[in-house]
Amino acid sequence: MAGPGRRMKFDRKGGMKPQIKKGTFKRVWSYVRKDYGKHMLVILFCILLASAASLVSTVSIRRLIDNVIVPGMNSGLSAVWGDLLGIIATMAVFYIAAILANLLRGMIMADITQGTLMNLRNAMFRKMETLPIKYFDTNAHGEIMSTYTNDTDSIRELIGRGIPSLIESTLSVISALTMMLVYSLWLTLAVIAGVALIVKLSSGIAKKSGKYMMGQQKSLAAEEGFVEEMMEGQRVVKVFCHQDQTKQDFDVLNENLRSDSTTANRFGNILGPINNNMGNIMYVLLALFGTLMVHAGVTNISLSGISTISIGIIVSFLSMAKTMTQTIGNLSMQINTFTMGLAGASRIFELIDQESEKDEGYVTLVNAVKDENGNIQESEKQTGLWAFRHPHTADGSVTYTELKGDIVMEHVDFGYTEDKQVLFDMSLYAKPGQKIAFVGATGAGKTTVTNLINRFYDIADGKIRYDGININKIRKPDLRRSLGIVLQEVNLFTGTVLENIRYGRLDATDEECIEAAKLANADSFITRLPDGYNTMLTGNGSSLSQGQRQLISIARAAVANPPVLIMDEATSSIDTRTEALVQKGMDNLMKGRTVFVIAHRLSTIRNSNAIMVLDHGKIIERGTHEQLLEMKGTYWQLYTGAFELE
Repeated sequence: MAGPGRRMKFDRKGGMKPQIKKGTFKRVWSYVRKDYGKHMLVILFCILLASAASLVSTVSIRRLIDNVIVPGMNSGLSAVWGDLLGIIATMAVFYIAAILANLLRGMIMADITQGTLMNLRNAMFRKMETLPIKYFDTNAHGEIMSTYTNDTDSIRELIGRGIPSLIESTLSVISALTMMLVYSLWLTLAVIAGVALIVKLSSGIAKKSGKYMMGQQKSLAAEEGFVEEMMEGQRVVKVFCHQDQTKQDFDVLNENLRSDSTTANRFGNILGPINNNMGNIMYVLLALFGTLMVHAGVTNISLSGISTISIGIIVSFLSMAKTMTQTIGNLSMQINTFTMGLAGASRIFELIDQESEKDEGYVTLVNAVKDENGNIQESEKQTGLWAFRHPHTADGSVTYTELKGDIVMEHVDFGYTEDKQVLFDMSLYAKPGQKIAFVGATGAGKTTVTNLINRFYDIADGKIRYDGININKIRKPDLRRSLGIVLQEVNLFTGTVLENIRYGRLDATDEECIEAAKLANADSFITRLPDGYNTMLTGNGSSLSQGQRQLISIARAAVANPPVLIMDEATSSIDTRTEALVQKGMDNLMKGRTVFVIAHRLSTIRNSNAIMVLDHGKIIERGTHEQLLEMKGTYWQLYTGAFELE
């Protein structure tokens, strides 16, 4: 999405129509069946018991009429008293059993539903943690969050209400049809014809509803993504007085959601009234047909034999027909639940099916020691010495290369998309302990270079070598473990100050974290916090100043103790006084390490071993501070103020 600082355009043209993918329900069911297959058997038994109770009620009506009411009118109630008590007792037993079954069903379904949602969220989060940075750069965070909230909620409705209703309705229809055939073939055929018409009408409306339900989920995700973006950027919105434009943009998204939701629910909401009225019409026609059969003395054919149709059969049949049409009507009312659930599931599986970040590396980072001859050997203990373990498939040998921080880029080409190249024939080197600075206007390719070193993106052509090893051969986790990054935008997580520092190396002791804070020049302000290192941080460390947050970020990198550091404009968003404090911490951290610095203030890179001036993805000047000033080129213009970075 566009940022809040410019007018955004939203329209409904040119996009692909969202669709529910085939096999979505099967995948949802696989999650239910995997861990809760036995639970679903219990649910099936409970539904069977409840359906049996409903069927007993219908059968009892016939027995009451044909065995109690009609005979009782001729011989008196005492003659049929035993039959009446038997019918009442049977109904009472089945009704009590149905009540208990429904209670058990409700409790078990809660476990099934929430457990399945937990498994889906786990699957989403695990997949999300394997996705490349490109996915998060190209998808609004609010839309991703929507899969965890709105889409999982729609699946909750599908599993908790939709699937049980489908099973219950199917069993009810099958049992009702079976009893109908036992009672009368002719009346059953009449019911089947009416039901077929209702089902055909319902399925046609359901198809249209499903298409628009998917659109509703997409629109909802887009709106939530926009709201989250605006919440994060409220200061920018207010500073530039973009409230009115933001309201207009939200109105467009909100109107899209209203339109999609109205259309989707319009189709879903008309199903109930249509089915109910058609069921009532069928009920009246069936009553008329049955009455004519009784008066005409039509021979009744059924699974139980050939006989004369009775009043009890007609009344029971009407009750079963009413139950069947109501069941189908209730099922049609669940179409919204099904379509929204499947639409949400499609979006969830779209995330789960994203291609994970590829990693074909086989060179790993290990603890090492040197023997008396200076040869590197692998160690199981943490030694403070790291080495790349490089197995060679040709002869089966293994070599160890000491981790020093020697970085070389050779003729690197790169583009974020195939049709737009960003870096052109980029070549540079950084020897262990050297400080390399990148200077250039926004979009020149400074951050891109560092993104390639840690393989957030892979190059199109050329080579990047780390201590003589092609970084494509190094496993990404091991490569990134050897790199420390201090970004301009600091991300602090909910937890204590100590836990945020330890994020740089999870096995670091409290003492090591405190030493890292001292190295970063952060210890003095941390000890003045209410609870010192145990002070709880929330809201991305909103209770701290920007400089304090940056110092914690530097301490986090320090505790990782990497040989290579990337400093991405780490002091650009803080004031000059605080910058001196942060710069001191950075200088302490950079000692003895290979450092890549993306410079915002040129005064901070004067002591760099080499400064690269970038322009449109190319290095146009390189050299030390003094050498570049003598050249009186672009760097000289930037340093003297004759030319602005931006």
